[in-house]
Parts: sequence; C-alpha cells; structure tokens
Amino acid sequence: MKAQRPVRSAGRAFLLCNSRDRDMLRGSYRHHSVSFVVLFCLFLLATPLWGQDHEQVLIAVQHAINSDSGHHETVDHPTGWEGSAAGIAYSEFNHHLIGMLVLIIGLSEMRQALAMPYWAWTRFLLPGALLSSGFYLLVWSDHNAWPVGSLSFIQTFLSNDPEILQHKSYGILLVTVGIIELLRRFGQFGHSVWATPLPVFAIIGGLMLFTHSHGVHPSAQRIAMDHALMGTMAVTAGSSKLLSDWFRSPSYARASKGELLWACLILLIGIQLMIYFE
Repeated sequence: MKAQRPVRSAGRAFLLCNSRDRDMLRGSYRHHSVSFVVLFCLFLLATPLWGQDHEQVLIAVQHAINSDSGHHETVDHPTGWEGSAAGIAYSEFNHHLIGMLVLIIGLSEMRQALAMPYWAWTRFLLPGALLSSGFYLLVWSDHNAWPVGSLSFIQTFLSNDPEILQHKSYGILLVTVGIIELLRRFGQFGHSVWATPLPVFAIIGGLMLFTHSHGVHPSAQRIAMDHALMGTMAVTAGSSKLLSDWFRSPSYARASKGELLWACLILLIGIQLMIYFE
C-alpha cells in the first residue's frame, strides 16, 4: 500500500485584487471611459461642414459676409438662406449627422431590450451620442447664431426666431440627459427615477417638432409633415418607454413590448433623419 502524500495547496486560478487595487482599477476604467466619450464628442464636433460640397460652403461664407455687412439680400434664392442651395446643404447635413447619432441610440436601446451580449465600453455609446448631438446643436445648429454666426449670445437666446431657440433648447436638453445617462452608467445615479429623463426628453422633443418651422421655405409643407411624423414617433416611443419602466416588475428580467417599441421607433426616427432632404 503506497504511502499517502500530503495534499498540496493548488493555489488560485487567478489573482484576487485587494480593495485598494480594485479602487485603482475602477478609477482607471472610469478615466478611460470618460476619455472615450470626450474624444467621441470632439470628433463629431470637428466635422461641421466637411460633408458638404466645397462650392456650397463658399456660398454659405459669402452669405454670412453679406449678413454681417448689413446686406440681407439672397445669395442664390429669392427666399434668402432658407431654401437656398447653401441653406439646404447645411440643413440636410445637420439632419443626417443627428440621424446617425440617433441610430446609435436606437441600436444601443435595442441591444438592451433584447438582452444581447455586448462589450462593456459599448454601454457608453448612448450617452456619447446624446452628448455629441447636444454639443453639435449648441454650436452648429444655425449658421448665423452664436457661437459660429454673427449673432451674439444674447441675440441668439433672446431672439424672436423660434427655429434657433428650438435648436438650442434641443442642445441643452440633450446635454443634460446625456450627463444623467453617463452618470447612471458610472453607478452615481442608481435609483430607478433617473431612467425617467430619457423618455421624458423624447416626449418633450417630439411635441416641439409639431411646432418646428424652417421659416419661408419652398418645401415648407413637406418639411412640416416630416417633422410631424417624427414627432408622433418620438411621443409614442417616449410614452411606451415611460409606461414600461413604471409598470415593470423589478424581478422581471425580460424586455417588455414597450421597451421593444421604444427601441424600434428610435431606430425609425434615425433612419428618417438619415434620408431627410429638402
């Protein structure tokens, strides 16, 4: 009978971190996540007019020069900036860029609704897209508004132009909701009430679209119909998400029909913005 050898400790299959190491790793993870979101926002903010034709950019610059010198004649269209070649190119580019970001939001929400596996960093795509959209609108939404146009900060936010005011309001709301969603992902806002601002913003933004106007525009009627359709989808999406969050049981792990409807409608809004034309 063979002698029994003492059992050796097998050790651990992986190293365990102490609380100090975990805090350092968590801090490093947050630092890199914030850096990713900031770089993502800066990248999109650095692409204001690159997607437009060079000739249209020159027309826009010439129009701005005429406006600054007190001459408000049109450059190439009798209705002024709205409906001109430069104005249409500027507006379509802005809608297409925001549409791409809305698609990112919709895909992120669809992934969550279907409980699909994902890389950890992709959960920051939604707040990154919200922040990018908000900062972009605050800076580039209107060619003649602050900070890129001839109007000052006071003139921009206290003007009688409802289009400019709505664009800037969208920007402020997007940045606010984006910050809340970012902090939620860092675990700073753990209460379920902090999930409410996102669908509420969709409802408010959708209602604002019913009164959104591009001024005197040759395609004003079709643009109004497009905005009304997007507004209807946004209000429906936000309401379904809000009701789903309110009446969902904490122990119910699967996605509700309301969450799926929310994600699908956000995707449809993104697609409509991507194919928007004037």
